[in-house]
Amino acid sequence: MHIAVLGAGVVGITTAWYLQKQGHQVTVVDRQNQSGLETSYANGGQVSVSHAEPWANPSAPLKVAKWLFQPDAPLLFRPRLDLYQWRWALSFLAQCTSAKAAHNIRQMVNLGTYSRSCLQSLRDELKLDYDQLAKGILHFYTNPAEFDAALEPSRIMRDLGCDRQVIDAGRAVELEPALEPIRHRIAGATYTADDESGDARKFTQALAEKCKEAGVAFEYGTEVLGFDRAGDRILGVLALKDGKHHTLRADSYVLSLGSFSAVLARQLGMFLNIYPAKGYSITVPVKNEEAAFNVSLTDDEYKLVYSRLGDRMRVAGTAELNGYRRDLNFTRCRAIVRRAAEVMPEAGYWDQAEFWTGLRPATPSNVPYIGKSHFSNLYLNTGHGTLGWTHSCGSAAALADIVAGKSPEVDFTFSGL
Repeated sequence: MHIAVLGAGVVGITTAWYLQKQGHQVTVVDRQNQSGLETSYANGGQVSVSHAEPWANPSAPLKVAKWLFQPDAPLLFRPRLDLYQWRWALSFLAQCTSAKAAHNIRQMVNLGTYSRSCLQSLRDELKLDYDQLAKGILHFYTNPAEFDAALEPSRIMRDLGCDRQVIDAGRAVELEPALEPIRHRIAGATYTADDESGDARKFTQALAEKCKEAGVAFEYGTEVLGFDRAGDRILGVLALKDGKHHTLRADSYVLSLGSFSAVLARQLGMFLNIYPAKGYSITVPVKNEEAAFNVSLTDDEYKLVYSRLGDRMRVAGTAELNGYRRDLNFTRCRAIVRRAAEVMPEAGYWDQAEFWTGLRPATPSNVPYIGKSHFSNLYLNTGHGTLGWTHSCGSAAALADIVAGKSPEVDFTFSGL
């Protein structure tokens, strides 16, 4: 069967890989001239099963209200005359119960554990190199209330098989000496030894090369505009390349266009509750090897993640719900630099920070859409939010099984099943 995968980010490329492994002819379509150039370009770099606590939790409404007029807030809601933004926001509030948060944690831990295993197998099989480090992820807390709030989600994760251990400040600094400058401020920490980190763009582009070698075709520089349809079937993809309109034909299609998946789905009368959560990152050269971290870190109070990528450090996070604008907000960029320099003042050349922003496709629950759509030959693999890198391999492997009529090997609520 010929399958067109729409999107060449980390989710689209992993989807293409697993589909071709099932024996399908695969074509990947993307508006960029290379894979991994949008949301996968400079994300946080963590493969983090332990980052499974959803944004929507009982403490979120009060925090969001407090942050509403704070321009450098970790989660910033900028109200717009946008029906889809408000619909998303109301759905988000509906998810902020203990029961729903626990359910969503289960979904994300199950998918994350499976996906991490798929990534490790794929890395070993293909000998991929993407500045990966398998040294775990350490969440540290400088706010005692934030640490106390993390204890119950951590317990739920351990019950689900994610070994997120609660530790004290001394053990945190023992695991990652780069935290020594703020030892006296650390109220507590958690550590998940099985989690990893790595450069998602390098991984995506390396896997895209493997896809090409395996016979996957690529239609780069091709913008998806809409669909040709008849009844419950997609007949083709309406596209624009080199200023010319044309139609791409395949037997089946996979929608993996991140935040833009929702816009295209609306043309088909489908509502995907995905809204762009604009995230930021800085990439900084290492200045002092002894002061720089090697264990991947999560600063939960500031919603920042830190990943070591060879001789570079990546610090990423925050979310701004402000439509599809991708211009840099330097207030938010400087806030990341300020906090990172405060935590590890001698680690990097903070004044040389390279800024980046991308639109993460967030659902109110943080649980992605994976599986069948209302159309007989259209599949979904989108809406992964901040965990696209973490969930990419597992999502792709599961979707390939669904396309093949098999039951996925992971306990997850798939779309259309």
